[in-house]
Amino acid sequence: MGTGTEIGRVRGLGSAKEGAHHWWIQRLTAGSNLLLMLWFIFSLLRLPHYDHASVIAWLSSPLGAVPMILLVISVFWHFRLGLQVVIEDYQHDETRVVALVLLNFYSIAMAGFAIFAILKIAFSGGAA
Repeated sequence: MGTGTEIGRVRGLGSAKEGAHHWWIQRLTAGSNLLLMLWFIFSLLRLPHYDHASVIAWLSSPLGAVPMILLVISVFWHFRLGLQVVIEDYQHDETRVVALVLLNFYSIAMAGFAIFAILKIAFSGGAA
């Protein structure tokens, strides 16, 4: 198979040569999600109680807050990569660009809110 016609490449109908990188990053985030979710589950299981004060005390420590922030980053990055593929594969009109922009804004905003909440708990010790 050829690389397509020149006009096809100009119109963006040819290969962008980004598929392998995207695939690799998605696999890396999947692996980090697995490891960090296992950490999260085992950390919660090791808590003495499951009340609000115990969870806040756990999340106030660096050993709780830093991996939790890494988990949020990894989950939202993986989420964005996966939905980007779905949008690119199934959305073929002009709304595709809008959907991709909204996806990026949503992912960044939600990850930012989650990280802000974790940092607020970590730095204030849960005090309101």
